[in-house]
Amino acid sequence: MSDFSSGFKLGLVGVGKIVRDQHLPAIAATPNCHLVATADPYASLPGLPAYQGLEAMLDAHPEITAVSICTPTHLRYSQARAALLRGKHVLLEKPPGATLSEVEHLITCAKQQGVSLFAAWHSRFAPGVARARQWLANRQVQRVEIEWKEDVRVWHPGQAWIWQPGGMGVFDPGINALSIATAILPQPFFLQQARLLVPSNAQTPIAAELSFTDPEGAAIEADFDFRQSGPPTWDMHIDSDGSRLSLTQGGCRLVIDDDLIIAAEECEYQGLYARFGELIKNKHSEVDVAPLRQVADAFLYGHREATEAFIE
Repeated sequence: MSDFSSGFKLGLVGVGKIVRDQHLPAIAATPNCHLVATADPYASLPGLPAYQGLEAMLDAHPEITAVSICTPTHLRYSQARAALLRGKHVLLEKPPGATLSEVEHLITCAKQQGVSLFAAWHSRFAPGVARARQWLANRQVQRVEIEWKEDVRVWHPGQAWIWQPGGMGVFDPGINALSIATAILPQPFFLQQARLLVPSNAQTPIAAELSFTDPEGAAIEADFDFRQSGPPTWDMHIDSDGSRLSLTQGGCRLVIDDDLIIAAEECEYQGLYARFGELIKNKHSEVDVAPLRQVADAFLYGHREATEAFIE
């Protein structure tokens, strides 16, 4: 394994919208991360070697020490496993796999190979999340209201995979809310009811209404919807010990009892790559499956209702 003092050399697997919008600017802003090549059968980036698949990229560039897997969810397990077995550190876009068993096997592979595996829950790196977790740490939560709504046509234009098994539908953004909630709430919480609205021509939900509780009986409600037009709504309100914490704009804005605590620009992915570098340097992995487990519970426990067909 190469000396980390000169940074890590990265290969990107998948060159879709999330890579262009988020990964590339974050990589450029991370001093010890050097992008070497990409692997995608349908897309490439100007000025970088491009390959049809991960194996071809790694064959051509043995100097690559780490890869970011940014492909559709159902492809991630096989690609991540192949990279791990070749001794590469792996960053997994969220969600880290289509199933819990896939992710658990990747954890085992990474440990056996002595490399780092990072499940990149990017929303946890939003500016207000750490402060919210700190404020809530010793409090008793009474009520949580989560509203996570956006227009699928804006965020996933023409991406049919999101409606197929493993694509997760509205849980693709909704899992971001769950990644924040599982990080900041002081108690674990458990699903009680789930209503999933599934278009007649899809396998995954376009909307979901979830009810949870924690060991102390807190009421935790989540409303996810892919049918919103206009700007997205990524808000979370938490009532605790007579006070209210509001984490809005995806975690960029934090208000406690009407006092503005944090209002900052989104910089989640830069935090991701900085953390990935730390994990590689210290030979550690970081794979929290709690958000994915909540989604798995919703699919297992949820009541499916047919709704209008999704129109391309």
